[in-house]
Amino acid sequence: MSVPYEQTGRHQQKARTRHALVEAARRLLAEGADPTVEEAAAAAGISRTTAYRYFPNQYALLAAAHPQIEQTSLLPADPPADPAARLDLVMTAFTRLTLDWEPQLRTSLRLSLQPGATQPPLRGGRAIAWIEDALTPLRETHPGLDIHQLAVAIRSATGIESLIWLTDIAGLSRRQAAETLRWSARALLAAALGRHDPRPGEQG
Repeated sequence: MSVPYEQTGRHQQKARTRHALVEAARRLLAEGADPTVEEAAAAAGISRTTAYRYFPNQYALLAAAHPQIEQTSLLPADPPADPAARLDLVMTAFTRLTLDWEPQLRTSLRLSLQPGATQPPLRGGRAIAWIEDALTPLRETHPGLDIHQLAVAIRSATGIESLIWLTDIAGLSRRQAAETLRWSARALLAAALGRHDPRPGEQG
């Protein structure tokens, strides 16, 4: 069985080369381009022959340019206990990330919609985990509420897909769209809480 090129000798150098190609692709995407492997190689100062050893086609390159955010939580170090306040903090940070990485996320969405896409970049589910983290106190106060289902519902009304619709279709500015995304999250939380009674000791 053949061994992938990047897994053979000089691992650190190859990791740097791959990183340079990915960063070049991200820069070109941010500038509004739809970079090919050759264009990313030129921008990174790497030969096209070498670039193709890492990325055999444009799809592989653009998929690799999807932002990799390692944070497991978007809450601050000492978050509030109130779920609504926690959710607003997470949605503010999530929306900022969406706007900061908008060109790359738009490309990832396009790749996800292509026929035959085997590992669409947007199916990682990290945002759902961030939202669930914000809603954690509800596990104690509202045990009958399905936190994961609520997080999925909130994610479905936020993120790059909703941003694109609000800006490209509804014609909102990015500031207006960002506020709408946060409002949608708050509205879904309020609706869920309205349908589920808290524990007896939690009622005012």
